[in-house]
Amino acid sequence: MRIAALFVAALVLVSCAKKEGGLSAGPEFQKQLQEALITAKPGAVIEIPEGKHALDRQISLSVANVTLRGKGMAKSILSFATQKSGSSGLSVTAGGFTIEDLAIEDAKGDGLKINGADGVTIRRVRAEWTGGPKETNGAYGLYPVQCKNVLIEDSVVIGAADAGFYVGQSDNIIVRRNRAEANVAGIEIENSTHADVYENTATKNTGGILVFNLPDLPVQGGSYTRVYNNQVIDNNLANFAPKGNMVASVPAGTAVMVLATHHVEVFKNTIKDNGSYGVSVMSFGTTGHPVKDTKYHPYTSSIYVHDNAISGNGAKPDGRVKRDLEARLGTPIPALIFDGVQDPKAAKPLPDEARVCFQNNGDVTFANYDAGNGFKKISKDVKAHDCALPALSAVTLPPAPATVSSTAGGGR
Repeated sequence: MRIAALFVAALVLVSCAKKEGGLSAGPEFQKQLQEALITAKPGAVIEIPEGKHALDRQISLSVANVTLRGKGMAKSILSFATQKSGSSGLSVTAGGFTIEDLAIEDAKGDGLKINGADGVTIRRVRAEWTGGPKETNGAYGLYPVQCKNVLIEDSVVIGAADAGFYVGQSDNIIVRRNRAEANVAGIEIENSTHADVYENTATKNTGGILVFNLPDLPVQGGSYTRVYNNQVIDNNLANFAPKGNMVASVPAGTAVMVLATHHVEVFKNTIKDNGSYGVSVMSFGTTGHPVKDTKYHPYTSSIYVHDNAISGNGAKPDGRVKRDLEARLGTPIPALIFDGVQDPKAAKPLPDEARVCFQNNGDVTFANYDAGNGFKKISKDVKAHDCALPALSAVTLPPAPATVSSTAGGGR
């Protein structure tokens, strides 16, 4: 009788464990998940059951062509609120990786970091720091770096202390239909080539969408980025990045910033109610940070800002915009601003294909504030920049690899 009772009790425990795809929602979840990631075979789909699953250390994946799939970004939650070790919540160092339909909350460092992967799909993923904007939050929400063929779509990042969506030193990138809210920077494309950023909403961040090149990084020469059909609205959050970080100098009220990069097209965006400016095109020197990297090119060229709906910007400038430009340009700050700094080694006049062009952005104000010459020759006449550049080509991605039947352990 005692054996039979124990058997029945065991059956009850199994039935209550909510086993899905081989993983159980319960105290053994972290162990099961890390084992599944270690033993997965290429093509495996690892299912994350519904529930809020507590993890106290970073989990990692180094097997190619694996899918991590939950039941929805509000249903399958990986919570790192008690994380004791690791610089990320989830760290991935393998290509052909797909993650979808889950959430990563309160990571000690970055939410999801993917390093050196060819083939990345992030779909319907939420990365959030649930205590609101804090300097102690992790730096990046969704963070592919030195990757190739990257797709981030239909995802949400809230509360990152550097950037919500950050794609760095990568090539062939699509970032679409996402929402970035209450981050220092909503979306950043850094030192990357061939990126399409479209149909996203960036709101209530310090800065909305930033495209730039920085020095002292292994990959330089970022270029060929299209930013279009985005909603960049009310990005006026006080900057909460840790002091000393590059992004700590981003003024609240930044909508779209193009910094020290080349071949960028910004068009058909709605840019509204950002306190410092609508679109800024600037060289790295304007940031005030020194440059020691002799291979770094700190200037912009071939920038085309056109056909945007821009309104209500510049009424409450912050940071260096307030310090350097408010007294010189008046309030509201012009919606379109250009620092006027160009490569002194470039041909004079600049070839048409290298110009900075602003066209068909409605009845908005403009200023070239001549930062390289001590603000001595400020011009508010956009006619010198009323030009057009050839449209950049769309980014195309290769098809994702095939997957096998859902399993926790790669078809074992």
